[in-house]
Amino acid sequence: MNQKLKDQYDARARVLKALAHPSRLMIVDELSRQERCVAELTEMVGSDMSTVSKHLATLKNVGIIRDEKRGSQVYYSLVVRCIPNFFGCIESVLQANARQYLSLVELKIK
Repeated sequence: MNQKLKDQYDARARVLKALAHPSRLMIVDELSRQERCVAELTEMVGSDMSTVSKHLATLKNVGIIRDEKRGSQVYYSLVVRCIPNFFGCIESVLQANARQYLSLVELKIK
């Protein structure tokens, strides 16, 4: 594999790793609907503010979200709007796995 291709895969892996946590997935899903401040996200996630801030920093560091300071609040939003499409793809994989699992179970029952 050439270096350019390796760098591309490494960059993709960093984005996927940043998404690879249930709380971060929830944050991104919520931000796909509307921008939110840290306090709102903290309440939704159900963790303390420092934990949510670390999740937000992880997502921001790979370019998934951006922040904007307004007065004493910091608001977060998605950089690109295609993330929900990605979630739809993941759901398709989960559904295919479920169908395959059910087929196996049905074979064992017969």
